[in-house]
Amino acid sequence: MPVLCCPAVDVPEYTISMQETLELAERLHPDHSQLPLALKLINNTGVRTRHLVQPIERTLAHPGFEERNRIHLHEAKARIPAVVERALRNAALSADQVDAIIYVSCTGYSMPSMTAWMINNLGFRADTRQLPISQMGCAAGGAAINRASDFCRAHADANVLIVSCEFCSLCYQPTDMTVGNLLSNGLFGDAVAAAVVRSEGGSGIQLTRNGSHLVPNTEDWISYAVKATGFHFLLDRRVPGTMKQLAPALRDLADQHGWDAGALDFYIIHAGGPRILDDLSLFLGVDPAMFSYSRSTLTEYGNIASAVVLDALRRLIESGTVPHGARGMLAGFGPGITAEIALGTWVAPDTQFSTPFPSHEVKEFAL
Repeated sequence: MPVLCCPAVDVPEYTISMQETLELAERLHPDHSQLPLALKLINNTGVRTRHLVQPIERTLAHPGFEERNRIHLHEAKARIPAVVERALRNAALSADQVDAIIYVSCTGYSMPSMTAWMINNLGFRADTRQLPISQMGCAAGGAAINRASDFCRAHADANVLIVSCEFCSLCYQPTDMTVGNLLSNGLFGDAVAAAVVRSEGGSGIQLTRNGSHLVPNTEDWISYAVKATGFHFLLDRRVPGTMKQLAPALRDLADQHGWDAGALDFYIIHAGGPRILDDLSLFLGVDPAMFSYSRSTLTEYGNIASAVVLDALRRLIESGTVPHGARGMLAGFGPGITAEIALGTWVAPDTQFSTPFPSHEVKEFAL
């Protein structure tokens, strides 16, 4: 079965704290009629620090959509190579052993995709398959994992590289005064992440089943308004409550696999905000502490869109607390409203198996 190896993650060197964000909002929008509400919402995100691809002074300027997209591509080319190299090393592979590249980003655009640039410049074979995903927002991290798993199941001995490049700060819109946009200014951060899914060998999460679920008639709850000034983030106030509608989909997928979604050994959940994690804990009947790695990503990096699940997984793996045979779930949420869900079993280094250990042998380990 396909194995998702330990991701590599990089965040830019420029940072902004929660206190600086609140002070900035007060300084820039002193007369905004809903400023107290926006400040409250930002403070409730629990985000302590975010990383930015540019200094805050340049981030606040808007040189135009064309220039911002140029910056996105320039920074992507500067930062992706080192992250890809580490991800390949984590999977014990070289670039010429990769059969497909899935590239996800909802914050910049290019044609041809960055996959073509990587093939031409980072040592990948000319026959490497390319799959760019650009319109699934935060759910794209989960979608990339699932499409990589599907590819490996369809192609024996295949290896798939996933690359997520999200520079959310380049979508800052200084003239957009909606509360949803003001909230996004204090929630989203920048990051580059990469991970390899191997058909054979490797250690990490052995991907056993995946699924997707769309909540009907919620297309306008999370979206972009594409204007001359670029991407304007639109966020409906009903979004934080979507876990009540999505939790049954997570439970159903686990049921199909003979697992109890509320009694797994680890959870890698997209941390769009603290309420997402709180509500999912409630509706699945899971101890909130089981979402600690997702919450750490949110606290230290903010919502880094499609890269959240990869960073939370990195934290879990690097903690060294996952026993061989542990069973878990990964889930990404985004526009649509869409959930991309995967189930998997932990494969320790130098082992390979298809049947998980009995739950009583796993739960004696503290995660």
